[in-house]
Formats: sequence, structure tokens, C-alpha cells
Amino acid sequence: MRMPPPYLRETEAPARAEVDALPGLTLLEFGTPWCGHCRAAQPALDQVLSQHPQWRHVKVEDGPGRPLGRSYRVKLWPTLVLLRDGQEVARLVRPTQAADIAAALNLA
Repeated sequence: MRMPPPYLRETEAPARAEVDALPGLTLLEFGTPWCGHCRAAQPALDQVLSQHPQWRHVKVEDGPGRPLGRSYRVKLWPTLVLLRDGQEVARLVRPTQAADIAAALNLA
């Protein structure tokens, strides 16, 4: 089983301009390590991402005053923002089913 990447804290998280410039497919996962909804979503997310290695997975620790999450208007955790060449193509809020995550990745 692959270990999920750790959440990037505010000082480690990329700036919005950097994210907008990312080439290819990127999944931004906004949440926190202590969030129960975030932890509950991890098995489904891990399962799906192991089958989609073309997706870059960036976990961003979110919270009040965190600029990247605010720029995407994140309100609930986890929020998955799917990007193609830096542009948002899909979003999932509090996903619980692997099938829902897989469908979003396949559509993007």
C-alpha cells in the first residue's frame, strides 16, 4: 500500500500562480490531518490514485487564512480540486466512494 503524501502546511504549499502553471493532471486535496472526514476519505482516495499514476497528488493543509484554499473557495474538508494544466475541471466535496472519485478522474 502506498503512503499518501503528507499535507503541505501554509509555508510549504505552492502559491496560486505556481498551481495555475502546473502542466498535466493535478489533484489538489484540501483538508487537515486531524479532520475525521479527511481520514475517512483516504482509503477510497488511495485506492483510486493507485490506479491513476498520471495524476499528481498534492495535499494542502487548509484552514482560516490559508491563501491557496481561499483562492479555491474551499468551505468543507476534504475538497478535491482536479486540474488539467492548472485549470479546474472538476471538484468533489467530502467524497466517500471510490467510484465517485474514479468517475471524476476519468472525466477530467
